[in-house]
Amino acid sequence: MGKGKGKGKSKAKKGSHAESSLESFVASSHSPYPPNGQQDRYHPSHLVGESEDDLGAPPEDKIVKLSRKFYEKELEKLQVELVKMQYWVKHVGFRLIILFEGRDAAGKGGAIKRITEPLNPRGCNVVALGTPSDQQRTQWYFQRYVEHFPAAGEIVMFDRSWYNRAGVERVMGFCTDEQVEEFMQSAPQFERMLVRSGIVLLKYWFSVSDEEQEVRFRSRLDDPARRWKLSPMDLESRDRWVEFSKAKDQMFAHTNIPEAPWFTVEADDKRRARLNCIRHLLSKIPYEDMTPAPIELPPRKTVGDYNRPPMNEQFFVPNAYP
Repeated sequence: MGKGKGKGKSKAKKGSHAESSLESFVASSHSPYPPNGQQDRYHPSHLVGESEDDLGAPPEDKIVKLSRKFYEKELEKLQVELVKMQYWVKHVGFRLIILFEGRDAAGKGGAIKRITEPLNPRGCNVVALGTPSDQQRTQWYFQRYVEHFPAAGEIVMFDRSWYNRAGVERVMGFCTDEQVEEFMQSAPQFERMLVRSGIVLLKYWFSVSDEEQEVRFRSRLDDPARRWKLSPMDLESRDRWVEFSKAKDQMFAHTNIPEAPWFTVEADDKRRARLNCIRHLLSKIPYEDMTPAPIELPPRKTVGDYNRPPMNEQFFVPNAYP
């Protein structure tokens, strides 16, 4: 699915050709991608080689966690590719939205942090919206998310997104059944509209077992620097594992559309999950290496007649770590 090498196309063509391309998306039999990779918005980049089939392999019963040495070596390589991708995104005016969803403590935040670490923050924004205000509750549901969408050459990552309605809000009773039903009907249409407009939308679901989630919750209790990550809402959701599972299954059934499919990240091993997610992300963007050549620094100009003010007239931060 979407495999094979090729340079891809930087932008989808507009007009009737784009409409026929969308129809070919929907008409394709069991694959969410057009035949032969033509007009494939998720065509792999040749810089990272061919990725595995998106269906992947079933998770093993027992996962052997990656060593730190191997993880850091691979992460460094992938982060270099992320920088190359961002140069290309800015150069061609690409627009990319990435959604990170999943249970509490599934590792979404850690994956986002590793993706954004090497990138220029001016062209890569992370959006993590809080509880909607009274005014926002009266708006069109998607409205407060739309205002954060990318312009040409930008990447926007949502740490939880409009899918709050199909997950947390639904299970915790923050919305009505009618609102959930409306969301299930509207979300696919909304996302098809985004794709038709030229935005690439990637949706990742981080899947974690209840045993691993429990371990991570308890580790947060023991770490004062991470205790803020465990809220009363997280504890409440801990007791509603089955309800969240059912809500996720129904959400997938309605919103796993060819134009914007869901990609599940097995996340019991944080290191493996981060590497897999980043590599998959890179494989779905048809970027080219447009990294500029290193700049040669000319000799520094002479300082002239400048005299630095006396040191005793300035305030300095105490050197507490000699």
